[in-house]
Amino acid sequence: MASPVDILSKVIEQTAKVIEEEVDAKLSKLNEMDDDELERLKERRLEALKKAQKQKQEWLSKGHGEYREISSEKDFFGEVKESKNVVCHFYRNSTFRCKIMDKHLGILAKKHVETKFIKLNAEKAPFLTERLRIKVIPTLALVLDGKTKDYVVGFTDLGNTDEFSTEILEWRLGCAGVINYSGNLMEPPTGTQKSGSKITKVEKKTIRGRDYDSDSDDD
Repeated sequence: MASPVDILSKVIEQTAKVIEEEVDAKLSKLNEMDDDELERLKERRLEALKKAQKQKQEWLSKGHGEYREISSEKDFFGEVKESKNVVCHFYRNSTFRCKIMDKHLGILAKKHVETKFIKLNAEKAPFLTERLRIKVIPTLALVLDGKTKDYVVGFTDLGNTDEFSTEILEWRLGCAGVINYSGNLMEPPTGTQKSGSKITKVEKKTIRGRDYDSDSDDD
C-alpha cells in the first residue's frame, strides 16, 4: 500500500506533467504561426491596449480617478448624465461617520477609474434628499445610466461597525454593479470582517422610493 507521501508525490508529478503538456501545446501553436499571423496577433493586442488607454483617458477627462466634492444639486445632474457609473456620497460636516466613508471612497476612486466618485453636502441638496428619500447620513447613491439603482445606507451593509474595511465597501459596490468587481459577489471578502460585526450576502433588491432619472431636473 502506497504511503500518503508517495500518493502526494505522484499527484504533484501528474499535475506538473499536465501543465508542461499545455505549455508545450501553446508553444507549438505559436511556432506553427507564420509571420503574417504573428503580426496580426500583435496588432490585435496593440489595438486592444490603445482602446483601453483611450477609454481610461476619457474617464479621467470626466473627473474619474479622484474623489471630489460637487457644490450643488445642479452639478449632480450634470455629473450623472456625463458618466455611466457614479457613486455619490450624501454627507454632513457634523457627521463623524462621513469622514470614515470619505477615507474609503478616496481609495476606491483611484482603484476603480471606470466609476465616478463624488460627494454632495445633503444640507445643500434639499430637492435630491427628498426625491431620493435620504433619511440617514451618510448615504451612498449608486447611479447607473442616469438612474439611482441602489443605496448604501449608513454602515448597515458594511457590518454595522465604524471599522469596516475598504474591501467590504468595494464588495458592496460590486454587488450593485456600479464598479467592475473581480472577486466573488456571492460572499463578502474573507479576512476583512471585524470582531462582533455581521455581514451577510446582499440580495438584489428594489430601491426604496422611486428611481431618480437624470432627466427629471426638467420637471
